[in-house]
Amino acid sequence: MAPNANSIVISANALDLTFQTADAPVHALKDVSLDISQGDFVSFIGPSGCGKTTFLRCIAGLETPTGGTLTVNGMTADEARRARAYGYVFQAAGLYPWRTIAGNIKLPLEIMGYSRAEQNDRVARVLDLVELSDFGAKFPWQLSGGMQQRASIARALAFDADILLMDEPFGALDEIVRDHLNEQLLALWARTNKTIAFVTHSIPEAVYLSTKIVVMSPRPGRITDVIESPLPKERPLDIRDSPEFIEIAHRVREGLRAGHEDD
Repeated sequence: MAPNANSIVISANALDLTFQTADAPVHALKDVSLDISQGDFVSFIGPSGCGKTTFLRCIAGLETPTGGTLTVNGMTADEARRARAYGYVFQAAGLYPWRTIAGNIKLPLEIMGYSRAEQNDRVARVLDLVELSDFGAKFPWQLSGGMQQRASIARALAFDADILLMDEPFGALDEIVRDHLNEQLLALWARTNKTIAFVTHSIPEAVYLSTKIVVMSPRPGRITDVIESPLPKERPLDIRDSPEFIEIAHRVREGLRAGHEDD
């Protein structure tokens, strides 16, 4: 069942995660508490190794916290994973080269047992959402890097989960393509009202996309600031030149600096 508007869909309380290694324990997350509401676009930003992706993987039920609590749609993260509560977009598009774009998007639907007709309907719908309607019969190597990432997003949307987890999906793309995909992602979010958790290393990207920006410290990953964005939902790219945008970016930068000083 989809959550009600403005309800809490992801809730972490005093979350800790320590990895046991052959050398010594690695404390990846420490005392992380955060609520994400339905329809939020939340970006996680911090230095490499600060636990951004680890926290995303905890939400996805791919890592098991060693302390604290975490719920997704009122369930444990593992229950939410088995209920297919989220779609996951990785840093690399991860498309199978021997499958067409439509075939790649169909893969999770095939695994879930959707009928052939339902698969085709869903593929057509999500290809339209990411503006790739004319490319379903193409193979990944025939598409640009940006188009491959849009196909990856379409695959994550195909089974219509309410939550979209995105782990630095545009990090390897050039700035022009990245700007274009940021605009498209905002438009997609506005049309679908998904709840999005988005990992990035880019301050402008985090500020441009988000309703809420979560600033994290170096390991062990802690939240040093949570910034509620005052920017309007409609955001042309040139909003990045506005005083409001620059002020938020400055606060993010200060939060990152403070996290390093506390380390």
